[in-house]
Amino acid sequence: MIFLMDLQMMLLDVLYYILRNSLRAVLRPRTKPVDGELVLITGAGGGLGQLFAQEFSKHGAEVVLWDTNTASNERTATLVREMGGKAHTYTVDVTSRQEVYRTAEMVRDDLGRDVTILVNNAGVVAGKRMLDCPDELIERTMKVNCHALFWTVKAFLPQMKANNHGHIVTVASVLGLFSTPCVEDYCASKFAAVGFHESMAHELLAEEVDGVKTTLVCPYIVDTGMFKGCKIRDEVEMILPPLDPQYCVEQAMNAILIDQPLVCIPRLTYLPFLSRALLPWESNVVTYRFMGSDKCMYPFIDTMKNREAPLPITAE
Repeated sequence: MIFLMDLQMMLLDVLYYILRNSLRAVLRPRTKPVDGELVLITGAGGGLGQLFAQEFSKHGAEVVLWDTNTASNERTATLVREMGGKAHTYTVDVTSRQEVYRTAEMVRDDLGRDVTILVNNAGVVAGKRMLDCPDELIERTMKVNCHALFWTVKAFLPQMKANNHGHIVTVASVLGLFSTPCVEDYCASKFAAVGFHESMAHELLAEEVDGVKTTLVCPYIVDTGMFKGCKIRDEVEMILPPLDPQYCVEQAMNAILIDQPLVCIPRLTYLPFLSRALLPWESNVVTYRFMGSDKCMYPFIDTMKNREAPLPITAE
């Protein structure tokens, strides 16, 4: 009897949340203020990280910038300060848990306060076919895109939970929801990032830590140069072009400010995510071929062959 009552309540709750989120898609809910919050952004030296720093500053937040590239990190800080914002820079290799923990303590000591919003944005890709890719590059992708999430969250989540206040943002990718050929390292790391984030979010809810919010950001390919050369079918690219970085960050910010748990950018990318789950494997293969997604990374791999220097650990 109790089981049937719980089942009925669960179904009613499911219906309620479907209706509520349908309305939220049409009627934008009230945004939360982030002025005065201390926001830490990894991979802040360029790409999306730099834009996140500027967007949070526009909303009155104080930003802490982490990147391995000191010069590019300082450029981001300069842009923030020119806007009238407050920025603090630290040169950090997020793949080193000791360095992450040590720098996290340094941030607390230097600023005398806890980080309240963590934006895990750092990301890399090897840019080589799996069988041609040196093992150390594969390991590097996993360390930056996945393992680093554990170290940064372990460094800052305890204080958020203690204060019952905070927000953890994971910048993953639509390639963490569905895959594409020739970037096995990247897809594996982003699938792992999605799994990590969702498990952490469920844990917070199970512990009834209602003041710590989470947002998983899954953008399509962003025009930052990270996947330069990637090419799908021309007719499809007309309706699904690479994302403008500013648009991507603005959409992500919209989701963060309304405590939206998941945002795929653009919304059209929810469709392949659903088709992967609902359609037979062969149906998805046919769709990939039609869109040109089965070989879209070939020109990207060729472009990467011409790059002599390794990619920095920076923004998506």
